[in-house]
Formats: sequence, structure tokens, C-alpha cells
Amino acid sequence: MTPIVELRNVTKEYRGIPAVKDVSFTLERGEVHALLGENGAGKSTLTKMIAGVVQPTAGEVLIDGAGVAFASPSEALGRGIAMVYQETSLVPSLTVAQNIYLTDQKRFHRLRGIYIAGQQFLQSLNFQVDPTAMVAALGAGQKQMVEIARAVHHNAQVIIFDEPTATLTPEEKHQFFSLVGRLKRRGVSIIFISHALEEALSIADRITVMRDGEHVVTDVTSAFDREKIVRAMVGRTLSGGYIGSHKDRKVRTAGDKVLSVQNLSMGNLVRNTSFSVFAGQITGVFGLIGSGRTEAAKVVSGVLKRDLFHGGQVRLNGRSVRYRVPRPAVRDGIIYVTEDRKLEGFFETMSIAENIHIAAMAGGRTKSPTVSMREMRTIAEEWIGLLNVKAINADAKVIELSGGNQQKVVVAKALVQKPKLVIFDEPTRGVDVGAIAEIHQLINRLADEGIAVMVISSYLPEVLQLSDRILVCRQGRIVEEFEGNKADDETIMYAAVH
Repeated sequence: MTPIVELRNVTKEYRGIPAVKDVSFTLERGEVHALLGENGAGKSTLTKMIAGVVQPTAGEVLIDGAGVAFASPSEALGRGIAMVYQETSLVPSLTVAQNIYLTDQKRFHRLRGIYIAGQQFLQSLNFQVDPTAMVAALGAGQKQMVEIARAVHHNAQVIIFDEPTATLTPEEKHQFFSLVGRLKRRGVSIIFISHALEEALSIADRITVMRDGEHVVTDVTSAFDREKIVRAMVGRTLSGGYIGSHKDRKVRTAGDKVLSVQNLSMGNLVRNTSFSVFAGQITGVFGLIGSGRTEAAKVVSGVLKRDLFHGGQVRLNGRSVRYRVPRPAVRDGIIYVTEDRKLEGFFETMSIAENIHIAAMAGGRTKSPTVSMREMRTIAEEWIGLLNVKAINADAKVIELSGGNQQKVVVAKALVQKPKLVIFDEPTRGVDVGAIAEIHQLINRLADEGIAVMVISSYLPEVLQLSDRILVCRQGRIVEEFEGNKADDETIMYAAVH
């Protein structure tokens, strides 16, 4: 049978540099096809050519055997191709239901009708999202659910999922995989981009691996295991792998108490929570989405305000502090690395060098009070080298980078300020196995140098692998504490949900 999607020797160049080079790819009808590779391998660029977001520099795109040249995503959607983006493309000033029915002009302005229809539709997908809620008020996981719902609503025959599970809880992932199974049975063809290799191995019919913009291998899923995929992705075997055993890992001794939080409260999201963070240790924080872990970190770092009365106490190095904006927290050495890099992590229209230099100036780490182009370039090139950021040069716009390299720029912005306490919120979300290993090494190095580190993550193996101490958050409170090498995933998950 003719493939529903076929790419023949496609190439896409930016400023003369190929992001995808001479790649051929097919998607069969009713197939789940996993597309894997490191950040910058060309996966998103390849699928964006199918979805009409970008046009190939050379080569052909065929739908049902006929050549096409989509000028926009709406043209591709008209041919039954929908894409769920890694960074959500929702309209934040509209409600959930309005986003789902955005292209349905006859129903869009009938709010009561679309709220009822939206409620029924979301329930049919097992997505617990209020259709009347403003998208701007949703968390990252719920936004991803709305993106998925919108794609399914269009009755597309091809759906491209770019990191769809990165922000979902384990239960929500289970619901998503059930949805993929239902779509497949209806004959929908799915391209699944993910850095979670186990997910690809469990749901895909075929797997394609890309590296440095080129096709490496395509085969049925049964021909792969995790090690073979990693070897194809990075061209080598990662020493020790990404996730290893944490039981025999030596826990670092706690240094001075850097942060002490007592009875912290912020509305209904953070409720009388207390915890401490010590120098030279990694304190892991695990909790499901909505457990208040991110909000507590944002209050500590001045991004959010705690309750005016009975809001609790925050002490930094024994001194009571109350930050209403991030700037004084940054000056005192507290840096929060956001979970939403696109919305809060960088200035997308600025270059890598400009982003890093702005952070250095904010932390008072520049020699000149005014902008020095020479100093800007020197600082940027130093951090690009330290974090192995893959970019044409320091003048490349951050928005043009892959997700993992964007994350490295966000981390560089934090560390250039020479913090005393670094709070990483989902530091490896949407990041490939090679970059994950690099970020983990960096986090461990910070703790070894005596810096206090917090790592908030909804991925249990990451928490277990990194943490010297593990705090479990539930319903706005820290409810349990475990020693890093004595905890296990079952005990932690039980504490998080019961």
C-alpha cells in the first residue's frame, strides 16, 4: 500500500547550515512510528516539514502518494495532518474550550454550547481539565492535554506528537497511551517523538533514529532495545547509561543549612509546608503535578508572593528574608531554573550571547555596568563551551535552537550568576539522553563544589539517581523525607498519592 506520508531525500537549511540532510522517511496507515534522536538531530524540523510549519529546501513531501507543498499548518490540517508541539501553541487569553474549537467558526462564539461539548469531549479522553478555565492559568501538564485534545478533535488522519508525555503524570501518561491505542484502531497514523526510550519501545510499531540531521536506521520495534537505540542516537554507548542503580551511591554529607522554610503558605497551593536545604547536597523534591512543589520553589525565589498574614518564614543562611520579586533573591544568591523554558526561561528574539550576558548583569557578575560586546561574547563562548551548546555561533537566536540546547542556555543563565542555592525545576524535560547525562553531571558537580541544589522532578528515576535527600510533596505540603540511597520508587510514589 502507498504510505500515507512519504519524504524523499528532504533537506532543510538555515543560513546555509542543514538541520535535516537528505532524509527519506515513510509513515504507513494505522502505524505508530517513533522518531528518536538527540536534541538537534533534526526530528522536529523533519516533522514540521510534514505539518507545513517549514518548507524543505530540497526534496519531496508526498501525502497519499501525491506531492504537496504546504504553505502553512492550516493547509496541512486541511489535508488531515495535525501536530501537537513540544512547546504549546495554545492561545493563553482564551478558555480551554475556545482553544479546542478555535477553527470551528459556527460554534466558537456559542460559549455555553462549546463548554458543554468541551466537557463531554475531554471526559471521553479521560482528561481532567475544566473547559471554562483560562489556558494562561493552567499548568504545563494540563496545557499539553488541551493540545492533544485539539489535535484529536480535528479528526486528523495523521497526528504528530512532539514530546507529548514530558509534562504528564504517570496516570496521565497511561491515559495518553490508551488514547494512542484507540486512535490506532481507528486507522489514525501517528508519529511519536520522545526522549523516553521505554515509551517508544512499548507503543511504536517502527522506530527511526536520526543523528546530526541525517537518517541512521529504521526498523520494526522488535529489532531494538534501549542500548541499541542509544548507540544509534549518540554514536557510542553512554558510560553507566542515563539511569543507573542508586542503592550503592554514596550520599553526600550535609554542609551548613542554607535554606530553612517554616510553615510556608500561598493560597490553596502551598499549605504550611516546611523543609530545609543544605550546602553541598542535592535535595530532590518529588510530587505529582498540582502538589505545590513548583509554587513553593517560586515563593522561596521571589517569583510568587506568599500569604501576607500567616505566610510562614523563609531563612537564608540564618537570616529571615521575604522576597516580593526575584531580583533581591538573585542578589542574595538564589536562582530558580524554570520548568517552562519558553515562557519564562529566555528572551526568544535575543541571541544566546545576549541572554547569557543579561543574566550576568542581573547577578552583578559583569566587569562593566554598561554592555560590552567583547565581554558579552567572551562570557557567552565560555558557557557555550562548558555546557556543549550546539549552535551556529553565539549570535544565533535561542528560539532557533532545539529544546535541549535551549535548556542548556537557561542553565547557563542561572550559573553565570554564581548562585549559592540553585533550584532546578524539571531540569531535563524534553531533553535527550546525551544532554540528560551532561546536565546530571553538571548538577552533581555543583553539589560537589559546595553549592546547595534543589531538583524538582516528576520523573522518579531522575530523583532517585541524583538526590542525597528526597522530599515528597502532596497537596501543598512536604509529607515525607527519605535518604537518597535508601528510598525506592514504590515507597516514594505511595507517599505522593496517599
